[in-house]
Amino acid sequence: MLRRLCYIGLASALSGCAAFAPVGHTNCIDLLKCEEEPEIVRPTLQALLDIPIPKQKAVIALYSFPDLTGQRKPSSKMALFSTAVTQGADSYVINALKYVSNGEFFTVLDRGSSSLNNLSKERQIIKNQRSSVEGTGATKLPPLLFAGVIVEGGIISYESNQFSGANGFRIDGWSPATNQWREDSVTVSLRIVLTQTGEVIMNKTVSKKILSASVSRDVWRFWEQGTELIELETGYTQTEATGYAIRSAIEKAVLELVLEGTQKQFWDYDYKKLEEKE
Repeated sequence: MLRRLCYIGLASALSGCAAFAPVGHTNCIDLLKCEEEPEIVRPTLQALLDIPIPKQKAVIALYSFPDLTGQRKPSSKMALFSTAVTQGADSYVINALKYVSNGEFFTVLDRGSSSLNNLSKERQIIKNQRSSVEGTGATKLPPLLFAGVIVEGGIISYESNQFSGANGFRIDGWSPATNQWREDSVTVSLRIVLTQTGEVIMNKTVSKKILSASVSRDVWRFWEQGTELIELETGYTQTEATGYAIRSAIEKAVLELVLEGTQKQFWDYDYKKLEEKE
């Protein structure tokens, strides 16, 4: 009985060591007294915000940013039909373009199939409504804004379990710690096409690693006299969000396109003053 109590106490201690608080809180027992952790700021996002403001915004259009990987969520138990990456990455691209110079660099046009169809229908409703108004006082609907350049691309690769490993040991049925880790990778491609000629003036391909790690502790003991078996185990797993990795990769690609365009003097800067500031 004393042995059993000792193992139960050990299991409780292991559970306390492996317990972890939800995201946004520190590791403590009373969550009401926990202090919220500082919000994680992506370095790529801060770099986009710090881009100098040009004299005039560049009008840029995005039609689609599809998932070209064809990958499904990895699973060792069964086949999954859920995709490995998001199907709405075009929203991430629009956000990244709007982040440049805190919204003062690009005038972003959403030319997605659903957005463009909805926009055309709504403009047609406005035209029909105004044409039915008697007299000539109804104002004409201004034309749609057109883009000088188009941004294209997609998520072109998702590699699962590129690198994995584990370490641990057991002494007399007791394992102090077992650690496992895995590394995935996602790759995005982004290019800028000149509307007048269709020429690809810039192209960037960026990869981002997705790291996963797990920690577990267990106790295993068998009593021959009482033919009783006891096994206690506790642990936790932490995985970097795939969406976070895709956002970082897209923001990095946008940043590299803006910097390369600055070197090639594509943007409306006073480059002499810009060089003096540097």
